[in-house]
Amino acid sequence: MQRVLISMAALFAVLLIVGAALVFLSQEQAKLTAEQGYGTAPLLPAPNPTLIPTVNVAEASHWAPGEKPTAADGLVVGAFAEELDHPRWLHVLPNGDVLVAETNKPEKEDTGFSLRGFAMGLFMGRAGAEVPSANRITLLRDADGDGVAETRSVFLENLNSPFGMTLSNGILYVANTDAIMAFDYKDGDTTITAKGKKIVDLPAGPINHHWTKDVIANREGTKLYATVGSNSNVGENGIEAETNRAAVLEVDLVSRQLRLFASGLRNPNGLSWQPESGALWVAVNERDEIGSDLVPDYMTSVKDGGFYGWPYSYFGTHVDVRVKPQRPDLVEKAIVPDYALGPHTASLGLTFYTGELFGEQYRNGAFVGQHGSWNRRPRSGYKVIFVPFANGQPSGPPKDILTGFIGGDDKARGRPVGVAVDRQGALLVADDVGNAIWRVTPAK
Repeated sequence: MQRVLISMAALFAVLLIVGAALVFLSQEQAKLTAEQGYGTAPLLPAPNPTLIPTVNVAEASHWAPGEKPTAADGLVVGAFAEELDHPRWLHVLPNGDVLVAETNKPEKEDTGFSLRGFAMGLFMGRAGAEVPSANRITLLRDADGDGVAETRSVFLENLNSPFGMTLSNGILYVANTDAIMAFDYKDGDTTITAKGKKIVDLPAGPINHHWTKDVIANREGTKLYATVGSNSNVGENGIEAETNRAAVLEVDLVSRQLRLFASGLRNPNGLSWQPESGALWVAVNERDEIGSDLVPDYMTSVKDGGFYGWPYSYFGTHVDVRVKPQRPDLVEKAIVPDYALGPHTASLGLTFYTGELFGEQYRNGAFVGQHGSWNRRPRSGYKVIFVPFANGQPSGPPKDILTGFIGGDDKARGRPVGVAVDRQGALLVADDVGNAIWRVTPAK
């Protein structure tokens, strides 16, 4: 037994050395600024794949007492809630209560050892992404309206890596990693103990590469839309593993039938209705490992039946030669996304602003939570931005709203994920490394 332990320790040490060597050998870096990868016409240089992928992870740290992110000029930020357990996603209820999904990826089924998987686990652990999932939704209540939640209660527990939430016609729908669940809700509830009803299964399975699933209801409350990320970077696990993945799915609540609404979206997350056009928009994480300058993440309106390129092409008809076999028939009809959000920014949260607090210049524009890069040198993301809209379309460059998530020691104090607007019109930001919900308002 002792020899086995020694052998395992030796193997672990070798793997650590190999992992460190991979990072050292990968010296590829961006030739463009991250800002050149934003907008309706981002710069798209030639791919620059390397034998060893670029790994540039910001090691997770934590906010010191009293420390917080940096708000843009004219704005202030404070802690709405702290000491949470990996808060990822937010939903504001009609009475002003805030639901937060404290969650992480499910326990991985044993699919065999791979050096790449082991190395990525180490890197993501440094980034704070390997903590166990609390599998619950917590309710936060700010009863006196001072911008700080005085009370919190366990709203739902024993879930399976929950993420997206939406309330429609008195029913709270929760997107677990493997199914959409429904729970009866009445205004003011602080906890739900009744067992939920399964509406429909979602693609999961032993790989479940992108585990987060968001959900939103249409205005009539007759349909749900759910995001499902890909099971790979660029289809390397076989296209059969991508059935109903890299997609937005539509669920008919009467028949409980599921259909493919839009596809070719590598890792879609934040769903939001654009208030002027009424179109459904989504934030999408694009592919990795073809250089620090490629490929920009993006947000886009989602068209029924639309195909957005993945895995065969990106940003329209730019072919990814790594994918075999090629599908020129699909590339030909690939839709160009509406607005690029910078390469490797890991743009996850998306919400449109319809409040009054921030003023007219923010009306109908989009707040985006950028979790931050691992495959870019120098890093990108690690901030919250705002994109102005006019007549239902993006109308200008992005503006930094919340920054300072990387400290002076080059470690990540926090990483922004979900964004939401509270009943007073303030911006809420879930920080899954800082274990906090930040609240941003105009300075008085």
